[in-house]
Order: sequence, then C-alpha cells, then structure tokens
Amino acid sequence: MGPVRRRVRLGAGRMRGCAVQCLPHGRCALGEAPRARSLAPSPPRRAAWLAALVFMGVLVGAASPVAAAQEMLVSAAISLKEAMEDMARQFQSSRPGLVLRFNFGASGDLQKQIEAGAPVDLFVSAGERQMDALERQQFLVPGSRRVVARNALVLVVPSASRIELRTVGDLGGAKVQRVVIGNPKTVPAGQYAEECLRALGLWETLQGRLIIAENVRQVLEYVARGEVDAGFVYTSDLLNRPGPVKEAARPPQPSYSPITYPGAVVKASAQAPLAEAFLDQLVSPAGQQILARYGFRPVAGP
Repeated sequence: MGPVRRRVRLGAGRMRGCAVQCLPHGRCALGEAPRARSLAPSPPRRAAWLAALVFMGVLVGAASPVAAAQEMLVSAAISLKEAMEDMARQFQSSRPGLVLRFNFGASGDLQKQIEAGAPVDLFVSAGERQMDALERQQFLVPGSRRVVARNALVLVVPSASRIELRTVGDLGGAKVQRVVIGNPKTVPAGQYAEECLRALGLWETLQGRLIIAENVRQVLEYVARGEVDAGFVYTSDLLNRPGPVKEAARPPQPSYSPITYPGAVVKASAQAPLAEAFLDQLVSPAGQQILARYGFRPVAGP
C-alpha cells in the first residue's frame, strides 16, 4: 500500500518566498519524450522551450539577457538554489556577455524535461537515480559526470511544536498525525526519506499519515506553516531557508543511501565547453568552499 497523496495548497502552486515554480510530476510543457539525440536543439526550438519555462515561472536568470553573447541553461536540484546563484555570480564575472539561467526543481522532474527535449546544457541532480536514467539513455556527454557535493537528511518540526520527537522512531507515536516527505518517485529527498522509514520499520506504520510534496523546499514550507507535524529535508535546506522550523532528529546514516549530487553535461547542449567549465568550478576548491558555506558537505570527507 502506497502513501496517501494528501496535499496542502500553497496558492497557485507557487512556494511562498521562492521565485521558482516546479513542474508537477515531471510533466513537460512542450513535446513528447524523444529518443536520445546528439544534436543541439535548433534555435527556434530552444527559444520555444525557454519561453515556456519563463511563462511557467520555472526559469531564473542570473543576468539580464540584453546584448548577451552566450546563454547557458543549468537544470539543478532546488536544494542547490542559493549556492548555485552565488556560484553563477563568480562564473559570470570573468565572462562578459554570458547569461546563465537556472531551472530549479525536483530532480526527477528535471530529468523528464531533459528526456522531452528541454535545451539544458548542464544537469545537477540531488540523487544518482535520475542521472543513472539519463546516462542509460545516452542523454549525457560520456565522461562528463562528476559528484559535486554531498548532503544529509534531517527530521524537522515547526518551532512551536509541542510534540516531543527525539528520534525518527518517535514518528510512530499516536500524537504524530501528518508527516510530509517529497514524492519518492521524483524527489531524491523523498526517496531517502522512504529508505529511512523502511529501514526503521516505520513505512507501514505511517501509511495514512504521509503527505506528499512536489520538492524538498515545499516540504520545508509545509513544516514552517505548521500544516504538518514533521518532515524530512536536507541539512542544507534548514540552513538556507531559516524560518519557524527546528531540527528534531538526525536519521541514522546507515538507514538511507549516501546523498550525493552528480553533475553532467547534456549531450544536446549547444554550450558544452561552458557547461564543462561551470562543472569544473563546482568541484574546484573555491567552488567547494561556496557549497560548504551553504551547508553542503565536500565531495571528499567523512
């Protein structure tokens, strides 16, 4: 029996305080899922995709498109939003005329957009599963895939919560009525949360109490608004989105898969050298320092 898909609306599907709207259930606005292709999308097709993403509020520009000599689109897990935007400012400072645009959302949704022909140059996922799927279908430039960061899972509750949760196991108590996780089918944080709950013998217990969110930032928003009793997010989310939320417990590390963020250049990219250069910056010492500032763990380390 799967989790009950209860949802709490946040007003026209947009997260409060966030300029990004994510595509639900991985659906794309344009096109049918094509076979893997090695040629970059034609300019009209690329323009149509970008216009559609802008219309839906998904696309975030890191610079004005006026008189742009080059444009690059990075699709990245929404948990990376603040770190990526900081990284972009440094990357663009040495490349006048470059417009670096971001498409933030759930990694599974971003994967499906790439499969449907979105003109993405670089993809950075919050999980290996989504990157594995694209690699199997030959959507990625061979040899370009690299891990750029790591993270950890944390159980959070509203700051005013009177429910005492000292361990993840306490979620099984009768006082806990609503627990929110990202959709395990498209949201890596939800995938890790499901792994944790299954490992601790809580998955079946919590059926009927689970609320499914479209991405990890929506999980955090539900908790902050006091509409749920608890939720699973990344430690970096708790640091980067301060609000009426507090940490309740850290799941034991062996209860879920290591959280790694792989990045790779998309084979259909029209800006493959630039995408590779941005990936280089992410894994460079300077890039790792920026990611650490936003709560991410380094590629190498405990």
